[in-house]
Amino acid sequence: MDIITAAPSDLETVFDIAQSTIRAIYPHYYPAGAVDFFLAHHSREHISADIEAGRVSLAVSDGKAVGTVTVADDSINRLFVLPDEQGKGFGGKLLRFAEAEIAESYGTARLDSSLPAKQIYLRKGYMVIDSRMIEANGDFLCYDIMIKRVEANGD
Repeated sequence: MDIITAAPSDLETVFDIAQSTIRAIYPHYYPAGAVDFFLAHHSREHISADIEAGRVSLAVSDGKAVGTVTVADDSINRLFVLPDEQGKGFGGKLLRFAEAEIAESYGTARLDSSLPAKQIYLRKGYMVIDSRMIEANGDFLCYDIMIKRVEANGD
């Protein structure tokens, strides 16, 4: 698996990874209004702005984009792996990649964890520092703010 910087031509690929993952996984954890919020939040417009800023990376395996992650300052965002590619280690590799990038300038990585990902992040050493609940299209969306100390490896 390779991790590459997403180009403007990758917009639809990144959008499709985010949207298909949300549609397949999130309804098992969140009510419809919250799922709709996530779908709108991870819009083409938001993804395009992050691609233009050079913040989006793609995981590519055997010539196919299988996952994506966005790093903005000390924050990890939009880490998604296609549902049929989950459980193969791609998410962990994307997370380590993002942490290494953050460690170059910061000592702590931050992320907002959705309910489906919380246990994964806890196993990877993240700690919950705050829990939030917001109104989302008539429903409620709960998530945790998590942090982890990261260190540059000196390479």
